[in-house]
Amino acid sequence: MFKVIIWASDASEHADRALDYAKGLAEASSAHLIAVHVNEITVGRAGGYPIQVDEEEVEQKIQRQVNDLKDAGIDANYKQCGASAGGAAHAIADAATEVGAELVVVGTRGQGPVSGLLLGSVTNRLLHVAACPVLAVPPV
Repeated sequence: MFKVIIWASDASEHADRALDYAKGLAEASSAHLIAVHVNEITVGRAGGYPIQVDEEEVEQKIQRQVNDLKDAGIDANYKQCGASAGGAAHAIADAATEVGAELVVVGTRGQGPVSGLLLGSVTNRLLHVAACPVLAVPPV
């Protein structure tokens, strides 16, 4: 059914839950699974700074998850995108268009600056800007 699936991750537990769905769909469809992480930066007088102070650890965790997917026989890779603060949804949507994704799988809450919202600010925006279907996986 799907040839290319994007799993959008910020390394949160909600993104990890969405990975279970993305993995299952990729296995069932023999799809290529692309883990997309957006490194959001805030621009100040001295240059840009990552929004997440633990950005390096986040990237390492996602890369380990991609390696685990590969070890499980799934055609997977990692794609990192950059965006200014608040631009993660557009960066994910652009990545989906760029790689010809037919589905984006994302958790409904994450580590973004407005993580207390019911749906999650990135997921909510992604539902409006993505050119392909978005599977929003709710928390347990």
